[in-house]
Amino acid sequence: MKWFVIIAFVLIIASLVSAMVAMVRPRPGRNMVRSLGLRVGLSIALFALILLANWLGWIHSTGLPLTTR
Repeated sequence: MKWFVIIAFVLIIASLVSAMVAMVRPRPGRNMVRSLGLRVGLSIALFALILLANWLGWIHSTGLPLTTR
């Protein structure tokens, strides 16, 4: 699971860089829109997968310890 999250983050960053390169070109077009759409789709899919993995018990959230002063 950890490797899947790392690979997803790398793909999200690569898509963002691709959109940036398309944006600095003289005529940004479909490639920029496609790259940004892919980034949003990957981000939503990663978030949904993390929620599903938590629900199925594949990962466990540790949370913050409650301390009183």
